[in-house]
Amino acid sequence: MDENACVEFLQWALPELHMRWTGFRKVHNQVCKRINRRLQTLQLRDITAYQEYLQCQREEWAVLDGLCRITISRFFRDRLVFSTLQRIILPELVQQMQRRGETVLRLWSVGCAAGEEPYSLNILWELDEKQRVAHAQAKIEIIATDSDQQMLDRAAEACYSYGSIKNIPEDWRQRAFNEDDGEFCLRPPFRQGTHFMCQDIRLETPEDVFDLILCRNLVFTYFEDRLQRQVLSRLEQALRPKGWLVIGIHETLPQDYDGFEAWSRRLGIYQRRS
Repeated sequence: MDENACVEFLQWALPELHMRWTGFRKVHNQVCKRINRRLQTLQLRDITAYQEYLQCQREEWAVLDGLCRITISRFFRDRLVFSTLQRIILPELVQQMQRRGETVLRLWSVGCAAGEEPYSLNILWELDEKQRVAHAQAKIEIIATDSDQQMLDRAAEACYSYGSIKNIPEDWRQRAFNEDDGEFCLRPPFRQGTHFMCQDIRLETPEDVFDLILCRNLVFTYFEDRLQRQVLSRLEQALRPKGWLVIGIHETLPQDYDGFEAWSRRLGIYQRRS
């Protein structure tokens, strides 16, 4: 399939899915390859025929929506963000939790793909010896959601290539993973406390209140402004007052949305207003 034809198709189709082309500009080849395989499955001659098919078969839009999911992820993506979580955010959350007389921090990873982000949080928590000594009684529970069940199945297996784990400090990597023939599988202690759920952030959220939500490189990259605001309202309601929201380092919240105060726009870190 011609790349220009696919780009024109995406520019036509994405608004129907409440997504925006600008978010797909650098990753559209991944989507175009999937669409090309879909054309072959449907035995359609070209992308124009697929466009006509969509107009006649409305149920096909749900299939296209699935083809447009971007699943690029890795452990400790944007290491400065995780360093900030380790040094500043998590210790402050623990202090807030202790003032409430509680012992468990609740974290939510939105669009968790194959588990790289929530497992990164677990590794960070388990292997930061200084924090473990300071807050020996504190625990974390992580809810990780994604709309792609295949990704969640991979997360349950928790086995990855070196490219996925290369950002993890070497000593942590050796402690957290078992290596077998070039595949790195997360050891059971680092999976505990992480619970995966198949959910679409556009439609539903977990029934819980969280201290920290990571919603990176998804909503505020690919969704149109109106949908971003709808999702952001859900995220706000799911956070405690003064809870933290982390988005992608290249993302920004919708203008004039006043439910959050920017702590570091450069790192995409915000705090819910009281």
